[in-house]
Amino acid sequence: MTEKKEVKAAPKAAKKAPAKKAPAKKAVVAVNAENVGFKAGDVYNALAAEDKALSVTEIAKAANISTEEVYLGIGWLFKEGKVKGEEGKVALA
Repeated sequence: MTEKKEVKAAPKAAKKAPAKKAPAKKAVVAVNAENVGFKAGDVYNALAAEDKALSVTEIAKAANISTEEVYLGIGWLFKEGKVKGEEGKVALA
């Protein structure tokens, strides 16, 4: 007969505390005429490239800018009469 060997279980690894996420950084937007003008250009170019009405998040993604910067650009373009609201989206006027 064969003898049974006693097998010891490997010690369980101690549970690690979940890693804490760093607080999300808020977008810092420089509000001056030059910067807002550039963001307006980004918004205008994104709308012109798509050739259809886009939501704010769609514009931000297409122009690679933050939603706050999109709002600044839209405000500038509304003032100049370059864009219009269309069913909850923004389109070129």
